[in-house]
Amino acid sequence: MLDQEQFLQVLDRDEADRRFRAAIHLTPRGIETVPLDKALGRVLSAHVVSPVDVPFFDRSNVDGFAVVAQDTFGASEEAPRRVQLVEQQIHTGVVPTAVVESGKAALIATGGMLPRGADAVVMVEHADVSGRQLLIRRAVTAGNGISFAGTDITAGETVLRRGRLLTSRDTGVLAAIGVDHVHVWRKPVVAIVSTGDEIIAPGAPMQQAKVYDSNAQVLADAVRELGGEPKRFGIVSDTIDALRERLSQALDVADMVLLSGGTSKGAGDVSYRVVAELRDPGIVAHGVALKPGKPICLAATGGRAVFVLPGFPTSAIFTFHEFVAPVIRMLAGRGPEESAIVPARLAVKVNSEIGRTEYLLVGLVETGGEPPLAAYPMGQGSGSVTTFSRADGFATIGRHEEIVEAGSVIQVQLLGRELQLADLVVIGSHCIALDYLLGELQRQGLRSKFLAVGSTAGLEAAKRGECDAAGIHLLDLKSGEYNGPFLTPALELIHGYGRLQGIVFRPGDQRFEGRTAQEAVAQAAADPSCIMVNRNQGSGTRALIDRMLAGARPRGYAVQPRNHNAVAAAVAQGRADWGMTLDTIARAAGLGFLPVQAERYDFVVPLARAHRPGVVALKTLLAQASTHEALVRLGMKP
Repeated sequence: MLDQEQFLQVLDRDEADRRFRAAIHLTPRGIETVPLDKALGRVLSAHVVSPVDVPFFDRSNVDGFAVVAQDTFGASEEAPRRVQLVEQQIHTGVVPTAVVESGKAALIATGGMLPRGADAVVMVEHADVSGRQLLIRRAVTAGNGISFAGTDITAGETVLRRGRLLTSRDTGVLAAIGVDHVHVWRKPVVAIVSTGDEIIAPGAPMQQAKVYDSNAQVLADAVRELGGEPKRFGIVSDTIDALRERLSQALDVADMVLLSGGTSKGAGDVSYRVVAELRDPGIVAHGVALKPGKPICLAATGGRAVFVLPGFPTSAIFTFHEFVAPVIRMLAGRGPEESAIVPARLAVKVNSEIGRTEYLLVGLVETGGEPPLAAYPMGQGSGSVTTFSRADGFATIGRHEEIVEAGSVIQVQLLGRELQLADLVVIGSHCIALDYLLGELQRQGLRSKFLAVGSTAGLEAAKRGECDAAGIHLLDLKSGEYNGPFLTPALELIHGYGRLQGIVFRPGDQRFEGRTAQEAVAQAAADPSCIMVNRNQGSGTRALIDRMLAGARPRGYAVQPRNHNAVAAAVAQGRADWGMTLDTIARAAGLGFLPVQAERYDFVVPLARAHRPGVVALKTLLAQASTHEALVRLGMKP
């Protein structure tokens, strides 16, 4: 009768996993720098901050004519508006010298740089040229046909965060900001050893009582899919000396070792005997209450994992995904994956163009309703490189649909294999300090999603329970207080930090130097040659601007970038003469600054979501002294 030992102890799956993880190192295996063309599928080990604005300049999205939008008002096929064409024709790659004033227009190519003074582009199909005159047959509004500089990505913006698994969408973003090398986590090396006298390699002639080694191929490809680097050590016969030598070779070069076969503790299986010789600590579990996969052996030595997987393919694959895959992901710096079609309720109304099928990129947030997801459009512009990178999926709008109403249930095709909902969803106003906070939470292993929709829309999203937190800075004119007066009984306020808003201008501009903000704005609003850059409707900053303007609509009022950095970029580059942004951003851009309002940027949280781990982690982070110090360095006032 065979001398067959018994399992050391059959453990509960969670207990086996707990013991095993306590014995191994679960941090990524080091950092390396790779060229961009080798970065696909790698995991970032550091945040990527854009060194440039994207677009770098205001550019035309169509072939047409750069105009002053007001000159087109009232234009129609029967009654075209007439303006004079300037001499210069603006092609791509050319910096325009012409200035487009009221009554003027300039021919411009798709991708051409918008000339100073112009605030819209009329498509070539909607106008006719007669000598030096342009007959405009369709009215346009300010911003029509234009991608404004910095509205996609702004210099200094964190475009990709540490821990990001780089897809082709992400490498496109990196290329768009001029990055040619990235810092990534080194791929963990996973040694694969097949054991057993019955195993032969694929391609060899089949023999009686033999089986082809399929496990090694399955495991190697699974390791690659998870971000590891498989290193195959071939087939080893069931002899202790041979296997001991091969295991020693594997441990010399690998971060983890997989032995396929030899766990059943039969007389011919020697893998567990060799692994039992390991120390620090050696075997931590041999036998786990799983079906299939009971005979798996989990061991560790010097912080490195050693697995002895069952020989039967089904058991080997099951136990691999149950125990091995999560460890490889951690060593590779990866998180879980994505895919499929899910129903979601559209958060806002979407207009489409009759006659064309449209693919609407959306971000998905959990609501707890039915269906349990809300879809926020990520933008419909074809020129944006970040939208596709940050979207969760897309919905198809049929060519006969002109409007999809808010609240409609849509089918969302995920851009990955499965949906990964964020641990913390923040909707509302953008802030550079918020970028820092979300980056710190990402470092703690919490996935976050941020949708920049402005303070007012963020507050409404919180009221509807569509986010974990809304970042807002809304001033109540009656009380003079920020944010608190806007709460309902179903919301709570998490105190964030203070910051200073003000008017920015280029140093030396005598229209602003030495004046108060109110004096400067009043003079600028009365000067047709003084161009402003506004902020998006619904933002707290826009509310401050409108209060100062008291109904005035100076030139540039209709230009509405979504964040503070874009305002500073517009003024610094001379596309506008003034705007409102934060003092810290003004200093970084080398701009003059006139204080307007010390304000509070706080977080509004639905009480129904206050217990969620992401919200708790945000509260904890905000309360830490190290966070206060970091916020002060960013120019904030905790």
